[in-house]
Amino acid sequence: MGTPLPLISLSPSPTRRSILIRRVRLFVAATITYNVIEAVIAISAGRMASSTALIGFGLDSVIEVASAAAVAWQFSGPDHERRERAALRVIALSFFALAAYVSVESVRALVGADRAEHSTIGLVLAAVSLAVMPVLSAAQRRAGRELGSASAVADSKQTLLCTYLSAVLLVGLAVNSLFGWWWADPAAALVIAAVAVKEGREAWRGDTCCAPGAAVRSPDAGSDANGCCTTGHDVAVQGKAQK
Repeated sequence: MGTPLPLISLSPSPTRRSILIRRVRLFVAATITYNVIEAVIAISAGRMASSTALIGFGLDSVIEVASAAAVAWQFSGPDHERRERAALRVIALSFFALAAYVSVESVRALVGADRAEHSTIGLVLAAVSLAVMPVLSAAQRRAGRELGSASAVADSKQTLLCTYLSAVLLVGLAVNSLFGWWWADPAAALVIAAVAVKEGREAWRGDTCCAPGAAVRSPDAGSDANGCCTTGHDVAVQGKAQK
């Protein structure tokens, strides 16, 4: 038997918290701006080249805008912690919508409904996104974890998924242009769809806030399946003193 020790808050200081919130807002604004531009270019280029992969990539950008907008809404007021669950649900639904679209379009491409033509614009866009998105994702994920925001971390995973899609798109367009292997892109996109479903489920449950500095628990303390916090509230460490 032992006496429980007092809870020890590991949340950031008020000043640090304010800085982190401003960073999250900045990263969200940058993500929205980039994805709006990306969506317009990708959808336009996709229509010109009859590329379902490019059009799907553009629609993914639209979904990312919705996800980032949900986080922006969450942090637009002082009650952002109470808005966490709603923001996570929007992000989860965006993952599911992306998975559904990519799956349908991939199957259509595999059965020969559409075969894309060469697209220089698509290749350049995919290469640029492959360089930009990992940086945005990593920066937002670090800020979200330190802040203890599951929605910010979930949105960073949405951005990271765009990196995977960029790589798939780049390889698919390049292989199709060089060797005529039209099936490479839709086959790889099905893997991305499976990842999107997994991330959507985690966002829906709130299992996305694995903050090394803010979500440390003892073996006796409760946690979710990933050992992470599930809301933006302060996380505490609780242990038991041994006799």
